[in-house]
Amino acid sequence: MFKYYIGTAKVMKILVISPTYNERKNINRLVEMVLGDNPEFDLLIVDDNSPDGTSEKVKELQNDYKNLHLEIREKKSGLGTAYIYGFKWALKHNYDRIIQMDADLSHNPKDLPMMVKQLDEYDLAIGSRYINGISVVNWPLRRLMLSYGANTYSRVITGMPIMDGTGGFKAWKSEVLSDIDLDSVKSQGYSFQIEMNFRSWIKGYKIKEIPIIFSDRTIGQSKMSKKIVYEAIFMVWRLRIWKIFGWHV
Repeated sequence: MFKYYIGTAKVMKILVISPTYNERKNINRLVEMVLGDNPEFDLLIVDDNSPDGTSEKVKELQNDYKNLHLEIREKKSGLGTAYIYGFKWALKHNYDRIIQMDADLSHNPKDLPMMVKQLDEYDLAIGSRYINGISVVNWPLRRLMLSYGANTYSRVITGMPIMDGTGGFKAWKSEVLSDIDLDSVKSQGYSFQIEMNFRSWIKGYKIKEIPIIFSDRTIGQSKMSKKIVYEAIFMVWRLRIWKIFGWHV
């Protein structure tokens, strides 16, 4: 198992989790960029039985990268459940630091050390597209307005002081994920990111937004759908009710 030293402190086990569905064209570059530059990290691919053969390509890459792990689920079941699966796997295998990132390279693997470093002082680090203005590349105006509007909406309704609540590039201390009832998290996409941030914030964990450059995928297709958008619209009101009445989250 690969390990990582933070200063002179204890040895930290660090895992990067990346869910995949039809990402065969991107997976080779993702693995090379994550593990080539960070050989002390481990990388877990959670594949939803991609029909394009993503998992078969990962198996090939495992011959060259011993710190590359693969978990295959039976069918496409959503981004949120894929991350929950990965979080549980990470906790079971005693990782100290857990990073989630997209497999389409919209999140830059070169930012990984920076994200991990934030956990020296904070419990959750969010790679933010909106903390210093707007840092998004190659998005059409309609998509940008939808994302920015969704973040403003969630911030106003829930009260969370987070500029990019829907961002999917995040680093967690394992104890935060251990303290969240992962089995009760059912949301996907935008909604999943908002809900996980809310659960961390409401429990009093320290959250830090770090500016990143988000580059839209150049290969493959977006997994965004109307269902994901509608789910987020209603989820923030559920979170607001939790906050007002103090329900267990």
